Amino acid sequence: QVQFVESGGGLVQAGGSLRLSCAASSDIFIFDNYRMGWYRRAPGQERELVARIDSGGVFYYVDSVKGRFTISRDNAKNTVYLQMSSLKPEDTALYYCNLNPPTVYWGQGTQVTVSS
Repeated sequence: QVQFVESGGGLVQAGGSLRLSCAASSDIFIFDNYRMGWYRRAPGQERELVARIDSGGVFYYVDSVKGRFTISRDNAKNTVYLQMSSLKPEDTALYYCNLNPPTVYWGQGTQVTVSS
């Protein structure tokens, strides 16, 4: 069993900030050892990887969010975060976390809506 519970989304004006959280639980894997990712799916689009962080703290960001989003993790809490700043309307999407590469288990996601 693997479970991801995302939270922290909301409605924000362009230029605003949000901090997303994702609590992971599993009786299959040890959180500390795995690379974690934040993904998003905008209306009518495929789900895409937004950012990832490996167990050693090495990061990756998709070009569209570089300099605006920061991924971090707290292994003691099995939690991964996504700090989002300078938000744009095109960041509007349902945001999910998962391992990277992802498992087949997806949470409900947390909705981020950025108004212009």
